[in-house]
Amino acid sequence: MNGNIKKSIIAGSWYPGHPRVLKADIHDFFDKAPDRNIKGEIVGLVAPHAGYVYSGQVAAYAYKCLMGKNFDAVIVIGPSHRALFDGVSAYDQGGYETPLGIVYVDTDLTHEMMNAGSVISVLPAVHTQEHSIEIQLPFLQVILSDFCFVPLMMGDQNSRTCVRLAEAIFRAIQDKKCLIVASSDLSHFHDYQEAVKMDAGILRHLENMDDEGLLRNLARRNVEACGGGPMAVAMMVAKKLGADKVEVMPYANSGDITGDRDSVVGYASAVFYR
Repeated sequence: MNGNIKKSIIAGSWYPGHPRVLKADIHDFFDKAPDRNIKGEIVGLVAPHAGYVYSGQVAAYAYKCLMGKNFDAVIVIGPSHRALFDGVSAYDQGGYETPLGIVYVDTDLTHEMMNAGSVISVLPAVHTQEHSIEIQLPFLQVILSDFCFVPLMMGDQNSRTCVRLAEAIFRAIQDKKCLIVASSDLSHFHDYQEAVKMDAGILRHLENMDDEGLLRNLARRNVEACGGGPMAVAMMVAKKLGADKVEVMPYANSGDITGDRDSVVGYASAVFYR
């Protein structure tokens, strides 16, 4: 990290490292996504966090719905894949850099969330090697152009942490126009048919905005989602903000891209609105 700017560790591998190519790829994803008439105010979304060649199109289904929108800030919640820690880590200064430029952190809003609940701490080092937050930013940079954000990484995703995080976020943003982004892939490394069957359970929870059922079935291992906690938190906050409608986008998994159906990863996206 240089001057509190988190340098990209995935540009050129998980997504293109050249700005022109990256923008072109994202616009191509948007061109292939159908226009959706969302009659309401979008307050949250779910998007996958695999490499763009695998999950970029699924992410674009949700992000395209933000065209023409603007927000006071975007809160991006991702799981920690590599670092082990309790609670939630914020990155509270500087910003994240992608090939499209620096997305600056809303320090004041981050500190408001921290003051609203004790579940959030500042652990900059745990963000260094994590991809789940950064992977969302180029889509947001293209569709929103100019915005600031709050990166929140969940070290644990139990129901207690989810409830406390959702409350802290809500208390900090209830008088602001903010977007909540939950970063998550679904089942990992099952065969194609088993993945489709298992992931259908996640889609039902999204369709019903059923955060409690999602967390319950994740704990029982009936379903899988590496960012199940972020998804649950996004639903909790969205409902607190008055969202009562959801648009779940077309599902896909890596087998649809690679043709290898023996071991796949599932992807879903959704938009919550009021």
